[in-house]
Amino acid sequence: MLDKRFFPRLAVEAPANRWDWALLPLVLALFTLLALAASQMAKPFHVGDALPLSLDPQVLPYYLLRTTLRMFLALAASLVFACAFAALAAKVKAAERVLVPLLDILQSIPILGFLSITVTGFIALFPGSLLGVECAAIFAIFTSQAWNMAFSLYQSLRTVPGELQEAARIFQLSAWQRFWRLELPFAMPGLLWNMMMSMSGGWFFVVASEAISVAHQDIKLPGVGSYIALAIEARDLHAIAYAIVGMLVGILLYDQLFFRPLLAWADKFRFEEGGSEQAPSSWLLTWLRRTALLRRLAALPAALLEHSFQMTRRRFDGRSIRARPQAANPLWSRAWDALLAAAVLFAIWRLGSFIHSEVGWGEAGHVLLLGFYTLARVLVLIALASLVWVPIGVWIGLSPRLSGRVQALAQFLAAFPANLMFPGAVLVILHWKLNPDIWLSPLMILGTQWYLLFNVIAGASTIPTELRLAAGNLGLKGWLKWRRYLLPAIFPSFVTGAITASGGSWNASIVAEYVSWGDTTLQAQGLGSYIARMTAAGDFPRIALGIGMMCVFVMALNHFVWRRLYRLAEQRMHF
Repeated sequence: MLDKRFFPRLAVEAPANRWDWALLPLVLALFTLLALAASQMAKPFHVGDALPLSLDPQVLPYYLLRTTLRMFLALAASLVFACAFAALAAKVKAAERVLVPLLDILQSIPILGFLSITVTGFIALFPGSLLGVECAAIFAIFTSQAWNMAFSLYQSLRTVPGELQEAARIFQLSAWQRFWRLELPFAMPGLLWNMMMSMSGGWFFVVASEAISVAHQDIKLPGVGSYIALAIEARDLHAIAYAIVGMLVGILLYDQLFFRPLLAWADKFRFEEGGSEQAPSSWLLTWLRRTALLRRLAALPAALLEHSFQMTRRRFDGRSIRARPQAANPLWSRAWDALLAAAVLFAIWRLGSFIHSEVGWGEAGHVLLLGFYTLARVLVLIALASLVWVPIGVWIGLSPRLSGRVQALAQFLAAFPANLMFPGAVLVILHWKLNPDIWLSPLMILGTQWYLLFNVIAGASTIPTELRLAAGNLGLKGWLKWRRYLLPAIFPSFVTGAITASGGSWNASIVAEYVSWGDTTLQAQGLGSYIARMTAAGDFPRIALGIGMMCVFVMALNHFVWRRLYRLAEQRMHF
């Protein structure tokens, strides 16, 4: 029995009403489908066993169920990772010096690199079971979702308005209370939009994550990604069309049943008085709010969280000596800096030894030059995508009604596997005899431009109504309106989108600079095509050199460009 002193919300019995009975079939169907998919994920399997796949469109609903479950499990793991990373990086300076560069490195490692390292370990954890391969696929999808959400939450925690931080100090909130009462609610609108982007962006990597190579064996897990891979191998355009329709149905379903209710619920966390003029709505959230039994069950985690606030509250007031912040010992900071410097020097020494013994300095110089080619493509494409999507994102974000209408469409466009357009690009380039160094470049941004759009929408949707009214009363128009009002308001969110779009473009260069359709292969000069060629040749030292060089470029770009813009956002872009 629960102690009603600590859980007053659950003290009153609430019998089921008609809304509970109306939602009961939906809840039962959801649990039945989850049980079916989960049971198939843990069935017996040994490496070398054949997993039957079919291009019959009748199996697509089942494949869609398996893929969607993997993506939601990866999304849950990404959310936990993002909260832990953002809390440590935003609050502990010593941890920030390690975690932020580490995230830059992880963001720049291609998904194939994670798979080649982890798949054997996951299979060893679950011998004789398909669960090991499933965990490897879920982890691969996790690596395509987590970094975007972590950067978003980190940026939000660093830009909490000063008046809210002062209120938290006045009320003497503990670190646990501050996170749940202030920081996470403030970050919630942007985090939800980035969760949608991460979910949609995961579709781009589904083909690679569900088709795994281990011990010279190709394992294709039942799912939409494997279905698309099989259709591309067979050049079956009808099957590709079926897969696209199946993806659209799946996106519409989880948009209506998951993301739209969350966005409507999160509108209460807007940083303003009175809420938005046109709050987003959800038919499912309306039904849930009318239920009795389901609301009572949902109150249990809220009651547990309230109880944790009582357990973690501060035991002293703001006037005591214990409440005064204590200055950190500078010796610890210097020792930590010395340790980091030693680690960096050791890494540089190991890198130099590897280059000298395995590939040679001439090859390293060549790869460095290829990195500059890809860097130029990334910067030009990010700039062009910003010119297109920033105005569109602001327009959508400032209109909650329009945002609700285009939400599912934006998710579908972001989820559309860009690699399905690569064969068309090959045919067009060959037909018109175009330069692959130029015309393969747009393929890099097809799957990553949506990071900019979703983050700008999130930033624009959280602009306080009072600020919008003030801009209207002052008669701000044209470039003055953008320079004084709109750009400063969305700037932190734009930087987050640019960081993740940049990292995604570097990863996409591996498939965009080296494109194949049947027996025809086109390649552009760049770091991505170098890694792709070395991967096809199985040259592991040069694969490591290419991935290491990509990490260096991504870290340098983040440190010298995006991180400086972050600091500018923290110092000057508060309202």
